Amino acid sequence: MQQNQPHAVLVTGSTSGIGLAIAHCFGRAGHHVMLHGLADAETASMLLDEFSGYSGGAGFSSADIASEAGCAQLVEETREAIGNPSVLINNAGIQFTAPAHEFPADKWQQILAINLSSAFFLSRDLLPAMRAASWGRIINIASVHGLVASEHKAAYCAAKHGLIGLTKVVALENADAGITANAICPGWVETPLIQPQIEKIAREQQVDLDAARALLVGAKQPLAKTTNPEAIAELALYLCGNFAGTITGAALPVDGGWSAQ
Repeated sequence: MQQNQPHAVLVTGSTSGIGLAIAHCFGRAGHHVMLHGLADAETASMLLDEFSGYSGGAGFSSADIASEAGCAQLVEETREAIGNPSVLINNAGIQFTAPAHEFPADKWQQILAINLSSAFFLSRDLLPAMRAASWGRIINIASVHGLVASEHKAAYCAAKHGLIGLTKVVALENADAGITANAICPGWVETPLIQPQIEKIAREQQVDLDAARALLVGAKQPLAKTTNPEAIAELALYLCGNFAGTITGAALPVDGGWSAQ
């Protein structure tokens, strides 16, 4: 990172899964971290306790980033808690599946708002200060579904493809300002969200959980192995480091070969 100094890092959707792993990774590295998610006061307090042992500061916001006003609230609360972020990691995302001809309009709008529009609003609001400082990093946690499609995921695929397009535009517009923008595109990641799917396959196929996991992941990935959330976190940290200074506008798959097919 710039002169190896601590930076203020905003990670959206960081109460669990990939987002929380990223937040901890940057916290362990000594940076100031703003946690974010729809959580109650007790959960927020527990999360902040987890970060109290790190040398950097930490804050929490429960702003609803499904709206432009909610994104502005998150920016304001972040600046109050840890200072102006020089690293923005747009991780927040939701999912809903249905055939395109049956997809509910409200779900379409909600997925695009949280998975795509929030990344635009937050980037737009934080870029001026990054440009003034001649240094900044924007990392968008996209998905393999930003590179390829799957059935019943019209809104999710549209949002993630759009997020990669946004990443490229931001990279081009800020290439002369010491700012990079990149997208990370995970395939199957080992989080609690996939456990119900694994258990369903185990019941239906009458196999153990390890075999069920391999069946689930192997249906899409040639390398039938899930990715650990910490692997995504370490890649994000690398993209903010000195050796990644010329990586910008990239969509980096971490997907076991899914998008190589």
